[in-house]
Amino acid sequence: MTDRRIDTVVVGAGHSGLAMSHTLAARGIDHVILERGEVAHSWRTERWDSLTLLTPNWQSRLPGHAYDGDDPDGFMAVPEVIDFITGYAGTISAPLETATTVTAVSPTGDGYRVKTDQGAWKCRALVLASGACNRPSVPAFSRAVPASVDQFTPMSYRNPDQLAPGGVLVVGASATGLQLAYEIQRSGRQVTLAVGEHVRMPRLYRGRDIQWWMDASGLLDERYDEVDDIVRARNLPSPQLVGTPTRITLDLNALTDIGVRLVGRIAGVNGDRAQLSGSLRNVCNLADLKLGRLLDTFDEWAVDNGIDAEVDPPERPARTRVEDSPPLALGLGSEICSIVWATGYRPDFSWLDLPVMDPRGRFRHDGGVADLPGVYLLGMPFLRRRKSSFIHGAEDDARDLGAHLAGYLDATARVA
Repeated sequence: MTDRRIDTVVVGAGHSGLAMSHTLAARGIDHVILERGEVAHSWRTERWDSLTLLTPNWQSRLPGHAYDGDDPDGFMAVPEVIDFITGYAGTISAPLETATTVTAVSPTGDGYRVKTDQGAWKCRALVLASGACNRPSVPAFSRAVPASVDQFTPMSYRNPDQLAPGGVLVVGASATGLQLAYEIQRSGRQVTLAVGEHVRMPRLYRGRDIQWWMDASGLLDERYDEVDDIVRARNLPSPQLVGTPTRITLDLNALTDIGVRLVGRIAGVNGDRAQLSGSLRNVCNLADLKLGRLLDTFDEWAVDNGIDAEVDPPERPARTRVEDSPPLALGLGSEICSIVWATGYRPDFSWLDLPVMDPRGRFRHDGGVADLPGVYLLGMPFLRRRKSSFIHGAEDDARDLGAHLAGYLDATARVA
């Protein structure tokens, strides 16, 4: 089969890839989007049943497309997210090649060859929008967990009915870990939550959604080249938030209120024992301290911008409650019969035969502009702005990178 030629190949038909498609089309750049499944594939196949967005509906927007329903302060469930993204693909008439898995990408003399299970493409520019959550990030010592203990990740967990009777250990206290611990505990199982570094955040502050404060204060628009340590900023845990009709705050105190037991992070497995860190109190104190600083920032912004009297008075949540002597080990197979590893995700670039990875396996780029001419990255945490990982963050990133890509194509065309 003869390779097909096109100016730009976009890998991935999630919200980021589609936002880039809109940007490229507006610039008249010929392109195709390659998608391994259907549009919004990961939302269809790799999410648990009760998941909702962490951002309110009014923040759900893409270039030329925004939420227009009657519940702007609500939170989309998975089927609604799928409909939103799929509807956007139709609205912009995205040039899609679905059910097309990219198997290899290699350089050619004038660009790149993208090999798929449906043939190959040759392009001058390449946009990688395949996502940051392709694989669960599970510690290597999970392989030492006894076979009698069932293990899940957020990509394989769907609901509590999958879990065997007995205690459940949820590992990780970011948004995913808290939501799963809450759901599983309420199903009647005893949950123990292993807590490491986390970002505490209330759903509402001074009568308004926390995302309103993040957006209005400009914090979400903070750029990657304005922070002191962008590597750390990109690896911070997702904030402890959940989207519910009543807009509850889901933090560690809310979990202990319903009977969840808090322990330190899991440090290893020794036979039938999970070894735990003694740092629980310290990490909770640090999260409380950082939350106080964030709320101080919002209070100062409210005064500086003349809205202090328009919102509720300042408030501070109670400090995180930690028992005096948390356990330093758990019995696997006795106390704990199932483990859910809510320990994050990582992208999958195993199909890239390009010199763009550093010795630690991280993609080398400057705000999404890869360390290789004509290659771009999209849809990663804090790619160009703090909001990059949210649906509404794709528009600005796609606009910036689309402009750079257009300039690259013009320059290389003049040289040719």
